[in-house]
Amino acid sequence: MATISAFMERHFRHFNARETLAAAQGYRDFLDNGGHMLVSLAGAMSTAELGISLAQMIREDKIHAISCTAANLEEDIFNLISHREYLSIPNYGDLTPADETNLRDRGFNRVTDTGIPESVFRHVEGHLIERWVDATRQGERFFPYEYLQQVLENDRLVEHYQIPADQSWVLAALEKRIPIYSPGFEDSTMGNIFAARVMEGTIPHHGCVRSGTEQMEHLVNWYCETDVHHPIGFFQIGGGIAGDFAICAVPLIIQDLQRDVRYWQYFTQISDSTASYGSYSGAVPNEKITWHKLDENAPSYVINSDASIVAPLIFAYVLGE
Repeated sequence: MATISAFMERHFRHFNARETLAAAQGYRDFLDNGGHMLVSLAGAMSTAELGISLAQMIREDKIHAISCTAANLEEDIFNLISHREYLSIPNYGDLTPADETNLRDRGFNRVTDTGIPESVFRHVEGHLIERWVDATRQGERFFPYEYLQQVLENDRLVEHYQIPADQSWVLAALEKRIPIYSPGFEDSTMGNIFAARVMEGTIPHHGCVRSGTEQMEHLVNWYCETDVHHPIGFFQIGGGIAGDFAICAVPLIIQDLQRDVRYWQYFTQISDSTASYGSYSGAVPNEKITWHKLDENAPSYVINSDASIVAPLIFAYVLGE
């Protein structure tokens, strides 16, 4: 029987297809040689249901840390418990402002071709407010992903699952105990809700959610501890804060802490950005060398394509499918 890997090796010979195959082969070789991989998620990859392949990668020890937008973090849970209430919008490119208003008034928030129901925000909010208030009373502080995973751990959401649990990458990360960094928590639905509840007094203060600089400290410690035994690679989906935050751990260690540590030893980015107009998300890997992020000999790849197509193919190749 033909496999995805065999198909890619036969047909992916030039241009972005060749780069995709090379990145997949490089990823697999890196792991085979003892490497560990951090994956960053920008965009709306959870709503694009990347969790189907991403969760398998985590469970099979092909991913060892995640850096993501807080929207990707929460949207994995939204999809887990409300998938059947989502609205498919195949003609999203033809929508008028009046069409968008109609979607809004029907209680949907559009993400490209998908309408996320407002009701799921309130469902998750209720569980999180309990945890935020309780943590504040107890003098406890946790990262954003830890609060979501605490809600998952008490099994109160299990009866609401609308997709197989093995398609949730946040659940997979919980099972494998890998860290999830979500810089810019306030730039998310739950981050907005948290700020609102502090402002109205439901939550006494902001202190129960650990800050972005604390997340950076945790990431730096994770990097230093992991680097003792494993070279570390960076697989970046999209651009933005999820990638920019995480990749800065190495120059922080080398330049600001003045400690010896290896640079990132593998790099791939799937992006539709270009290097023009000062777009950091489109900066070529060589530029990262000057910022003490990448080793000059590290295998590096840039794939200018749609991550919802390319990432599952690369993951399938790494998984040997």
